[in-house]
Amino acid sequence: MSFRAAYLQALPAVLAATFEPLALQLFRHQAVHCPPYRQWLAALSRRPEAVQRLEDIPFLPIEFFKTHEVRTAPADWAPQELFLSSGTTLQQRSRHLVRDSQLYRQNAARIFESLYGPLTGYTFLALLPSYLEQGHSSLVAMVDYFARESGQTQPAFFLRDHAALLQALAAAKQDASRRVLLIGVSYALLDLASDYGPVPELQNLTVLETGGMKGRRREMIREELHAELQQAFGPAGIHSEYGMTELLSQAYSRGDGRFHCPAPLRVLLRDPADPFSVAAYRPDGAINVVDLANVDSCAFLETKDLARMHPDGSFEVLGRMDNSDVRGCNQLA
Repeated sequence: MSFRAAYLQALPAVLAATFEPLALQLFRHQAVHCPPYRQWLAALSRRPEAVQRLEDIPFLPIEFFKTHEVRTAPADWAPQELFLSSGTTLQQRSRHLVRDSQLYRQNAARIFESLYGPLTGYTFLALLPSYLEQGHSSLVAMVDYFARESGQTQPAFFLRDHAALLQALAAAKQDASRRVLLIGVSYALLDLASDYGPVPELQNLTVLETGGMKGRRREMIREELHAELQQAFGPAGIHSEYGMTELLSQAYSRGDGRFHCPAPLRVLLRDPADPFSVAAYRPDGAINVVDLANVDSCAFLETKDLARMHPDGSFEVLGRMDNSDVRGCNQLA
């Protein structure tokens, strides 16, 4: 059995106690078989065999996804899908080559169901206009899969037709066996709230914002954004997703602004002034993320996001480091 096949057998059953051994196993494989990562380690003069702890792993700057094909051998596999980050030109957009489309979708579904329950208990409706227009969005692919697997009869996506969305919300709420989950990019949810205010159709929903003003509105801290949304959607907490093009896993916040990592994902913080000072626990710093689902690209990524860590492992995203890109995932304080 190949390394990949054996690894993927173990991935769905990963637990807190088995996370680090599995991560170190994947690190040693990708340190040899992922060319951009191997070159990065060589430039740092870091020998893979010297790495014995999770926090000792050198993390690949996420910008490599803009300039390199980040893939783990064999190098000749043909991607089933290409995910692109949000951006104004192809050159500015990160490219995540996905070897197995179902791996992404099934992993995302396992994560969602571990926190929210079965997909079949929801109707998924989405306001993601910029993602739909730019194409190749991992978020759109995820929501589309959730909606299809849920068996819902309503269409999931509403580009800018707020009236049609309100009709779909009203219809979905008639089914007492399902909860209604409205997923939206921040500016689109604010536009909806501004257009309609606290109408009945917008009440008693689970609202999940994915961050991102896309230059359409001024940037807002999380507390301000959620307070404004709650004026239209009611007092229940606004949920959030932390995900990005370069990852195949997502973290969720269920209304309190604190993201919780699912089984395949772990966040470590580093000193923003020293990329190699990664700690098992640091109260605040820049995010390094381990995504065990990234078996075919690179699982160990250094982001430009700043966070506050809590003793239980949950984290709050505080914003972006100076001079870094504004990205489409949740980057709100």
